[in-house]
Amino acid sequence: MDISQTILGEDPRFLAALEHVSRLAPINRPCLVIGERGSGKELIAARLHYLSTRWGGPLVKVNCAALSETLLDTELFGHEAGAFTGAQKRHVGRFERAHGGSIILDEIATASQMVQEKLLRVVEYGEIERVGGSEVIDVDVRVIGVTNENLKQLAAQGKFRADLLDRLAFDVIAVPPLRERPDDILPLAEQFALEMTKRLSRQVFSGFDSQAIEQLKNYDWPGNVRELRNAVERSLYLSEDTDAPVSRIVLDPFAGVWSETQKSADPTTDSPNQPTPPHMPSAKDGSLDFREATRDYEIALLKHALQANHNNQTEAANFLKLNYHQLRRLLEKYDLLPSR
Repeated sequence: MDISQTILGEDPRFLAALEHVSRLAPINRPCLVIGERGSGKELIAARLHYLSTRWGGPLVKVNCAALSETLLDTELFGHEAGAFTGAQKRHVGRFERAHGGSIILDEIATASQMVQEKLLRVVEYGEIERVGGSEVIDVDVRVIGVTNENLKQLAAQGKFRADLLDRLAFDVIAVPPLRERPDDILPLAEQFALEMTKRLSRQVFSGFDSQAIEQLKNYDWPGNVRELRNAVERSLYLSEDTDAPVSRIVLDPFAGVWSETQKSADPTTDSPNQPTPPHMPSAKDGSLDFREATRDYEIALLKHALQANHNNQTEAANFLKLNYHQLRRLLEKYDLLPSR
C-alpha cells in the first residue's frame, strides 16, 4: 500500500466523504468503501486505518480479483505444509499478518462463494483455519471491503452472500466520482503537473492556458482521478515548449495509433466517428424553410460532435474543423453549453 499519495480535494461532496471517514475510523467495525474505478477508494480505505486506534498495527491489502479461488484462499488464510502439491512448508496468510491492524479486501465482489463463507467466519468470530489444517486461530483484524460493484444488487441476485454483506456494511463510505467534484479538477491537475515537473527535472511548471483549462473542466473523466493524473502527466511530458503553459490536454493516448483499416476490422475499436452523423432535413409539402433547416442541422451537428468526443469541446471543435472559440459561440447561440 502506497500511502505517500496525498488526498487532495476541497469540493463539498469530497469534504463530506472525508468527514464521514473521520467519524467512522475510530469505530472498530468492518466497513465498505464504494466508488468508481480510479476515484481513490484505496486511499480512503488506508485513511480509515491510519485515523483509527489501529494506526500502529499492520495494514495489509489483498486484490481479490488478481487471484484464483484456490490462491486467494491460501493467500488470505494461509496453508499447512503438505496441504496440496507444492506446499512444502507452512504459509502464514494475510489475516494472520494483519493481526492487530486492518486488512483491505480490494475488489471484494469478485471473491468466490467459498471464500465469502470463510470471510463471514472471520468477520463474525475473528477465527480462521489454514488450508489443510484443523487448528482454529484467533485474529484481531478490522476488515475494510473495497469495490466498484453494487453489492446489494449482487446479493439480491445470489452472487454475493447477503449475510456477509450485512456484517461488512456496518457503514459504507461512498467516494464521489470526479465529475461530481468539479471544483477539485483544476487543483488536482496542477498538483499532478507540479509532481511531474520535478520528475522531468524541469525548472518550473508554467500552468495551463485557457484552452487546456476548458478541456480539463468539460471532460467527463470516466477514469476519475487516476485518468486525470495520467492525462496531465502525459500532456506535460509531450509538451515541446517547456517554458510556456500547457495548451492541450492529451486525453486519448490511442488517438492515431490504429490505421483506418485496423479500425474498420475491429468492431470493438472506440472511434470518435462511431455515432451516425445527422441527416439533412427533408422537405415537407414540397418546400423547405432554409433558416429553420439550417438551424436544426447546425444543432444536430453540434450535438453529434459533442457526443462523438465525450463532451470534450476542444476535440469537438477539431472534429468540426472549427477553432475552439467558434465552437463556443455556436454552443452559446443554441444554448448547448453544459451547465455546472
